[in-house]
This record gives sequence, C-alpha cells and structure tokens, in this order.
Amino acid sequence: MANASLKEVFSDVTLIVDPNTFKEPNRVKDILTECGIRVTGDLCYEVQGSFDKIEDLFVKMSSLDRYVDPNLRDSPLHHQQRPRSPTPVKPVAIVGAVWDFIQQRCSKELKRIQGEDVLIHKPHDKMVVTFQSRIKYPVRVHFARERFVTFYQRLATDLKVKTYSLDPQYYKSLQGQFPELLIEGTPGKDKMTVTGRYMHIVILEDFLCSSAAVTSQRSLTPQRVRARTSGTTHNKQSDEEEESCPICLETIKENKKKTLECKHSFCRRCVEKAFKTKPVCPTCGAVYGELKGTQPKGGTMTTTKEKSSLSGYEKYGTIVIQYHIPSGIQKEEHPNPGQTYQSVSRTAYLPDSSEGRNVLALLKRAFDQRLTFTIGRSSTTGMENMVTWNDIHHKTSRSGGTSCYGYPDPDYLRRLQDELKVKGIY
Repeated sequence: MANASLKEVFSDVTLIVDPNTFKEPNRVKDILTECGIRVTGDLCYEVQGSFDKIEDLFVKMSSLDRYVDPNLRDSPLHHQQRPRSPTPVKPVAIVGAVWDFIQQRCSKELKRIQGEDVLIHKPHDKMVVTFQSRIKYPVRVHFARERFVTFYQRLATDLKVKTYSLDPQYYKSLQGQFPELLIEGTPGKDKMTVTGRYMHIVILEDFLCSSAAVTSQRSLTPQRVRARTSGTTHNKQSDEEEESCPICLETIKENKKKTLECKHSFCRRCVEKAFKTKPVCPTCGAVYGELKGTQPKGGTMTTTKEKSSLSGYEKYGTIVIQYHIPSGIQKEEHPNPGQTYQSVSRTAYLPDSSEGRNVLALLKRAFDQRLTFTIGRSSTTGMENMVTWNDIHHKTSRSGGTSCYGYPDPDYLRRLQDELKVKGIY
C-alpha cells in the first residue's frame, strides 16, 4: 500500500450460505447459480471471492426473508437477522494528522472505500468520521466502515510526522519533488512539518542530508525521485538500463557495488554509512542485524494474567502488560537534546492463547531493543517532547472494537506480528 493505489483491503473473503434458513430456499439457489456457483443438494455453501463479489452477494441475500429458530430468539444469532430499521453505524475516532494526510494524499483511496452508496464525513467540531447510506441497503455502510478502519489502521502504522529546519524558499520545490509527502511550513519560520509513509520519509531524509538540499546546485526532479525508489535510471542514448544509487543518485560503479539480500543495490560506501545510522535497506526497509530504537532508557515492562477473557477470545484468559517510562532529559538521539520529557504509563492487553504468548515474547524483544516508544509529537494532543508509541500498535482497551483500540479484532495479532517483522522481530 505504499506507492500505488490502495489494494483491495480484503483480498479473499468467504461467505457461508445455508439455503434452509431462508423462506425461499430455491430463490437462494437461483442467486447462487447466477453468481456462477454450482448448487447441489441442500447443504451449506462456502462462497469465496473478492470483497466486492461477496459484498454484492451478501446484499442480495439480506433482501430475502429468513426463518428465526424459536430456540435462538434470545441468542445473539437472533439479532443478526435483517432489522426492519437501519442499525446505527458508530463513528470512528481519528487523529488529526492522519485524517489530513488521507484527505490530501489518499483522496482516491477514500473515494474507493466509500463508493457511490456511502458518504464518509468528518464533523467540524469532532475528531471522528461518520458513515451515512445513500441507498436503501444500509449494510453497505457497515462494510464501508470496516474497510475504512482497516485502511486507517494500516496507514497510521506506516505514517510518520517529522519536523525539519529548512529555509522556507525550498517548501514548494520539495513538495513538487516529493508529491507523496504532505509538507507544511510556518510563514516567517525555518521549520517545516512533513507527514508521510516511512519509505518516503527515508528518501526525503537522504536527500536533505545531501548537498542538494543545502546548496540547491542540483535539483531533484520527479524522475530522479522515482529513480531513488526503484534503484535504476534509464539511459535513452544507449537504450539500456544503468543502475544508480538510490542514496547519492550517482551511477553505481561495478567494482564498488553492494547488493543486499533484498536485491537492492547501492554504492558500497553509501550503504555502509547508512547502516551505521540504521541497519535497514534504504529502499524497502528490510532489516539487517538488530535494530535499536530511541526509546528512553530506564523503562519497565511487566505482565500479569487474569482469568477474565477478551471479546473474541472467550476461551482464554487475559495477559495485562504494564509499561512505564520515567521522566528524563532528551539525549542526542532525540528531537530536542537537553530538554525534558514527562513520564508515561501505558496498559495493553493480549489474549492468553498460544499465539498471544508468542506475540508477548516478540513485544518483550521490541521493548528490550528500545523500539516500543520514542520521543516526539503526540498525535492526540499535538504537544512536542512527549513519550509516544513507536508504530507498534497495542490494544489499550479490553472492549469497544477497532475504533476504540480494543477487542474484538480477529486480525489484530497477525497485523501486530507484521509490524514487528518490519522491525526485524519475528
């Protein structure tokens, strides 16, 4: 989801259909046949396909009348029957910086999520987005909400907000050269705030560290920006591709070439210098060696277990994680060395299942490598010099679902492991 248009959030969905639960089972079979599904006998059918295909089929099925088993009237299954009036769709809490980026840099993805049948809107006085149906099938609003939540969480995981000191005259030039980034400056001040995905921030920082950003003697064109991300440039005269270093942008000399396991190539000196700062591929972010973060030292991570369960994990107890970072003075690795930061305590929850315990071990490694927290600007309050989460998302609520950073969220443990793998922990 980094550069091209948003891929389908749910690439493969399964819908289980039991014709005998409908008052017109033959009509159900007709619909399945129309969708190219072979119907045999009176068994349940598992229909697999893209999100759009399954969504359309679900909407058609929802328009049919169903039987209600008397034994299920007081059970949760009874309430899953199609209601006579639309079920209210809860708004989703958002962070201002992420929403601004979505509006200005992800408008196409946002339109795709809401489609023609749903309106996604943010009230002026609230940090939430609401979902409204434009047609008679309110079920589409629920689908749009789930798609938005998944997209929002994955984007927020990868999004970085950085502040740089730079002459204001370069703002427009940089925005043209880095269209994927949201670059904002304050009139009369030499500071700019940049919001963007991790890989694009890395590319920008490489550029700002070069002489081009300071002297402006060698402007970076959009074509050269793309060359950074791909690692190649095209020689029109010889009609052959020649490799350029994504860091210095010079042609890589064969005897000074370094190709990493991820197949990206650089000038040997450039990549060795980059690895001294951070042992990751400057192009794709693949980790080489043990990544160390900027989490303040002296913090603690403790765990306890409770018999009560989390929603969606009723068979298991709960692992309670307690983090504490004491107050201190920022070091050279932090945004404002010499300035203070306040202590912070955070509580997170995991299911006490085998997978939950495996994830706990990974989180412990991340904490020991100082990757769990960092110091920067709070995404909720906007205050600087705060201890904040460092792109490893935790469930800080037992309930409330994804919009409240709680459970149920059946895909959470997998997403969390993906986030940790990006940091070389797996």
